[in-house]
Amino acid sequence: MADHTPPLESGQLLSPELPILASPPPPAMVNGEGPQQVILVQVNPGEAFTIRREDGQFQCITGPAQVPMMSPNGSVPPIYVPPGYISQIIEENGVRRVLVLPQQPEFHPGGHSPLHHPPPPPHAHLPAFIPHPAMMPPPHHLYTGMAGGVGDMSSQYISQYHPAHIYPEQVSTDSHSQHGRPSLVHRDDRTSKTHERLQKKLKERQGGGQVKDSPPSSPQKSCNSPPTVDIHNGIGGKGLEAEQGQLRHTVSSPDKQTGKRKIGESAVLDKEAQALQALLSTINKPEVSDIEARGATVSWSAPTKPESENDSKEDDPSFSEPLCYDVSISISGKDGKYQSMHCGEELSATLELLRPATDYHVRVQAMCSGLQGNPSEAVSFTTLSCEPDPPNPPKKISGTKNSLLLQWKAPCDNGSKIQNYILQWDEGKGTGVYEQCYYGPQKQYKVAKLSPASRYSFRLAAKNDMGTSEFSEVVDLFTSCSVPLPPFPPELEMAGVTWLCLKWQRPASSPKEDDIFYILEMEEEGSGYGFQTSYNGDELSSTIRNLHRSTKYKFRVAAYNSEGKSNPSQVVELITKPDIPGCPFKPVIRGRVLPNSFKMAWEPPKDDGGSEITKYVVELSEGTSGSPWGQVYSGPALEHVCEGLKPGCSYQTRVYCMSEGGQSPLSETLQVQTPAVPPGQCQPPRLVGKPKAREVQLRWGVPQVDGGSPVSCYSIEMSGPQSEESKEVYQGPELDCSVGGLMPGKTYSFRLKAANKAGFGPLSERFEVTTGPGAPEQCKAPSTTCKSSSCVVVSWEAPPCNGAPVTEFRLEWGAAEGSMQICYSGPGLSHEMKGLLPATNYFCRVQAVNVAGVGPFSEAVFCLTPCTVPAAVSNIYVLKESELRSYDTPVDADEDEEEEESESRPQPVYSPSTCLGICWDPPCDHGSEINSYLIDIGERQPIVVGPVTKHVIQNLQPDTSYRIRIQALNSLGAGPFSHTFKLKTKPLPPQPPRLECTAFSHQTLRLKWGDGPAKATSDALQYQLHMGDKNGRFISLYKGPCHTHKVQRLNESTSYTFRIQAFNEAGEGPFSNVYTFTTPRSPPAPLKAPKVERLDDNSCEVTWEALPPMKGDPVIYSLQCMIGNSDFKQAYKGSATTFHVQNLQPNSDYRFRVCAIRQCQDAPELSGPYSPTVTLSSQRNDAALASSAVSSGSRIGTESTRARQSLSDEQCAFLILMVFAVIAILIAFVIQYFVIK
Repeated sequence: MADHTPPLESGQLLSPELPILASPPPPAMVNGEGPQQVILVQVNPGEAFTIRREDGQFQCITGPAQVPMMSPNGSVPPIYVPPGYISQIIEENGVRRVLVLPQQPEFHPGGHSPLHHPPPPPHAHLPAFIPHPAMMPPPHHLYTGMAGGVGDMSSQYISQYHPAHIYPEQVSTDSHSQHGRPSLVHRDDRTSKTHERLQKKLKERQGGGQVKDSPPSSPQKSCNSPPTVDIHNGIGGKGLEAEQGQLRHTVSSPDKQTGKRKIGESAVLDKEAQALQALLSTINKPEVSDIEARGATVSWSAPTKPESENDSKEDDPSFSEPLCYDVSISISGKDGKYQSMHCGEELSATLELLRPATDYHVRVQAMCSGLQGNPSEAVSFTTLSCEPDPPNPPKKISGTKNSLLLQWKAPCDNGSKIQNYILQWDEGKGTGVYEQCYYGPQKQYKVAKLSPASRYSFRLAAKNDMGTSEFSEVVDLFTSCSVPLPPFPPELEMAGVTWLCLKWQRPASSPKEDDIFYILEMEEEGSGYGFQTSYNGDELSSTIRNLHRSTKYKFRVAAYNSEGKSNPSQVVELITKPDIPGCPFKPVIRGRVLPNSFKMAWEPPKDDGGSEITKYVVELSEGTSGSPWGQVYSGPALEHVCEGLKPGCSYQTRVYCMSEGGQSPLSETLQVQTPAVPPGQCQPPRLVGKPKAREVQLRWGVPQVDGGSPVSCYSIEMSGPQSEESKEVYQGPELDCSVGGLMPGKTYSFRLKAANKAGFGPLSERFEVTTGPGAPEQCKAPSTTCKSSSCVVVSWEAPPCNGAPVTEFRLEWGAAEGSMQICYSGPGLSHEMKGLLPATNYFCRVQAVNVAGVGPFSEAVFCLTPCTVPAAVSNIYVLKESELRSYDTPVDADEDEEEEESESRPQPVYSPSTCLGICWDPPCDHGSEINSYLIDIGERQPIVVGPVTKHVIQNLQPDTSYRIRIQALNSLGAGPFSHTFKLKTKPLPPQPPRLECTAFSHQTLRLKWGDGPAKATSDALQYQLHMGDKNGRFISLYKGPCHTHKVQRLNESTSYTFRIQAFNEAGEGPFSNVYTFTTPRSPPAPLKAPKVERLDDNSCEVTWEALPPMKGDPVIYSLQCMIGNSDFKQAYKGSATTFHVQNLQPNSDYRFRVCAIRQCQDAPELSGPYSPTVTLSSQRNDAALASSAVSSGSRIGTESTRARQSLSDEQCAFLILMVFAVIAILIAFVIQYFVIK
């Protein structure tokens, strides 16, 4: 075995995320006849250990590893090692270790390692030792690779050696140089120390025999020290973990199928088993499909019997159990080590977790009933390439205040060479946003222009032809800074008995980004140990605990960072506080307890807390239930007299002491009870209220001093006016009493004393009181006498006065017994009640009053006033016109005979001009029902009506004022008249005027009435004009004060009916007679100017437009002609629209015009207006004719233009409105532009 690691080629690290290929562990049970022992075979890093398995094959285990071997009989088998090495058995704490070590005791870390020599043939006892899977440590995530080097090992054993294993976290960051060349890889410190310790033990065993040493490291610790060996470019085995998993599966698979066959049992198989095993060995090689970068699918067919053996039925094997197939793979050739990947009854399996761009060899082995056939022929396949694995974070090789030199290792390229690396950083912002700072093939990069003492985050990714890997984990790196200056001395923040809280300041010259740590050192006075570190961290304060009380300590602080440590600060001396003293002993009573004082004493505490007791404090509390404590003494004495106490009271007292360390706990409480004494002198009793004639009410208070016991009884002694002897009139616990049986107007004296359980106290001073007179007795019931319906005389008698004369009598009077009021107060014995209501119930009572008080009321007396005439009517109202018109005349009882005649007669119509409708509120009847009312109308005869509340007075003069008053009558007579009310009748309504038609046309009628002006005046007289419609109803056309009205939009030759009515404030007058007015027929419309066409020199043709018939009446035309300046003469009259004029005079001008004539059937003809004239000039010459034609045409055009210019009223109004609108818009625009802006 080698003592140093071999040099390796430059390679790339495998991904740390590759999973572990492991099989389920086998049962930890081994059959043996002797006692079983476990032997640990320790394999060092870079070495290999070969054993023979149960199936006869050899298993090679590479170091570092501890292989637990179980011995069935307790013996240690011989271990065969290569030449130049020895095996050593060490027993520690009952555990034997087999050490395979080189003969040379020296260790050279920089040399080369030869390959192992082939092991000797297996020993006969070697199969009895098998690996113990339950004791093997769980492997870590390992990296594997092919070890390079040259050795003298035989070729038949080369395939049994597997590459060494590498732990990624222990790979040196400096294993690659700046140009990517690998440097020497050293073992880690733990591996080197383990090797040195084993070499030392070997020397001791060889020189001085077996010497007990310290217990060896555990299998777990031994497994955690692998060598730091680099690997080739992604090519190598799966590592120790994969091999251990394969080993465990190889051992366990037979037991799992055969029901735990005994290990090491050498039994000869029978013929049937041999035939079954031969059949299982006939399985064909598998087929590989769906090859990917990290997986593939393997399928196979079940084993079948060859055709040559089909005829031989002898020893024909049969499968008693279902077949099980074990799929294993190898990455070291077809004859290399195979690792189980799948075990099941299916005929296909999916291989996962493979490495990209790797050559694999797969084979299948069939098993049944605990037997397994030979493996099938191996099939080779190669996985596809993919993007690289995520690299490890970059490492900081060196750095300054402004730069960082980063270096990283190449990850597994997964079959495609890595072209470039992508390095990103956060620029020191700490925001989580990363920018690219390097892109290239190098494996190191220097980042410059950085800030001192700053943190920067970096991450790395690799890129090949297949893509870009994921980014590595983010690593935080810091730039350097200078060594901090010595800090200021620490300051005391707070001190305690066993602790000190100190604080210090950060050095002013250190930047905030620099991580500064502090070391606080402490030296105890007189200890002799010097300064010892009591705190090491980045806080600016620290609390030092577990100190001694009242002890002096020295402190100093130093700061350090990544660049170094500063000098310590100046030394500060601090002293812990003394502890509080213990509590004094419980105080005791000295002497006898008096009612007002007692003497107490106490002993000092056992522990003074490290300082002298300065004073004692005595606290006293009255009572035993939470009363406040008061300080009664403070001083150095050990006894005290408590004075000024209350008799018969419970007190609690306690003591505590004071020293420099503080206040001690309180001592136990001492309870003291003072004896009680009789109560003190009471205050004299006092009078409650005024003294009565025969009784006084007394009240008193508790004595100021109760003697220490509650007052249980009071005693009142009374002395008469003429006797000095006293007698007790009250004894009890109450604080008031009533003393009766006294004489009115006499003087009495009273004294009070109190008692408790100690006895009665002294009497109080005398209190004198004089009884007063008594109130009068109850009066007898008064008597009543009615003088009239509104006057009653009440009289009464004086009651006994009870020692004081009656000063006044009070008489209460009211309409109800419960609501009487005082109506008289005086010394008289009678009173006259006036202003009463007739026929009304009244109640009265009387009481007497003297200086002593008010006597009780007498019994209430009932009184009824007599009936009388009714009261006066209060209000009179005038009926409205609507009420007056709907008023029904009441029918008296005497007119029943004429009822039928009255029903046949029509109801009378009341005019407000000649009638007055009045109503009134009925007055009080004063006990007798009202049977009639008398209406007085001044000089006219009064009117008597029945018991009604309204009446219509007829036959009055219009527009006349009347004075009206009303009187009510009953069986007792007539009541008073009401107030006089002045009422006035309305004037008569006006008569209708005469209606005339002053102007008319075929569409309008102008009507006029009355003699006033056409326009409205300020006269109150107004008119209402009605016009009849087709149904005979009249519709209001006009209502107002005007005397004229124009009716428009009428039809021609139609008769219309009208009527008129006048009204004023007196009312509406009657309608006039119906007037009928008829509109005339409409004349024809005016014609346009006729057209004249000259036929020859002596004739011409005149043509005009035609009009349609007008409501069935034909239309004819009248053509007039004027020669020169003569008058127009009719030239034609008829229904034609053309006319030939003959015999024209030369050199003469002719003018023509035409009008339409309506021929009415029952009326004369109606001629319309004439058309414009047309002039026909004589033919003097062509120019004259042309000018004449032009002038004629211009005149015709002018006349037609004038005709067109004559607009209607609506068009003119619309045109004016549009002009005003345009002007308003312009003005608004000008204001907006010039004024507002």
